[in-house]
Amino acid sequence: MKQSICGADCAKCGYGKKNGCKGCIESKSCPFGKQCFIAKYIKIGGEDNYNLFKEKLMQAFNELNIPGMPEIQELYPMNGAFVNLKYPVPSGKAVQLLDDREIYLCNQVECLFNDGELIKCYGLVAGMDFLLVSEYGANCTDPEIILYKKM
Repeated sequence: MKQSICGADCAKCGYGKKNGCKGCIESKSCPFGKQCFIAKYIKIGGEDNYNLFKEKLMQAFNELNIPGMPEIQELYPMNGAFVNLKYPVPSGKAVQLLDDREIYLCNQVECLFNDGELIKCYGLVAGMDFLLVSEYGANCTDPEIILYKKM
């Protein structure tokens, strides 16, 4: 039984199972209590327009020309709890920029300059109106914001 409008595999989402998520179809596009922009986009504009939107987001990420970041060829719908990292700020505190209850389009790619010992990844997150690129070590250690851009 299909639980998502965007095609995400709800069965693989451990976060949703633990938090009572019934999928976006049963929850009327609000799987974690907030309106999912992806489901809304598909309902209003159709799947073809959603795919064009995703293509434009991937193009925007690729046009950033971040050294070491490979070409982005896919974005996946993910719950904010998986990508809402704590970023250090000058005061010594750490802040989170995203919402655990939102769904974002995301990808994680390994830096092209990794040497086998030092592993560095780029985390990409897109919402309806922003791009976020962060850099971090193995298991999301020491995250840094590379770029936050409103669109």
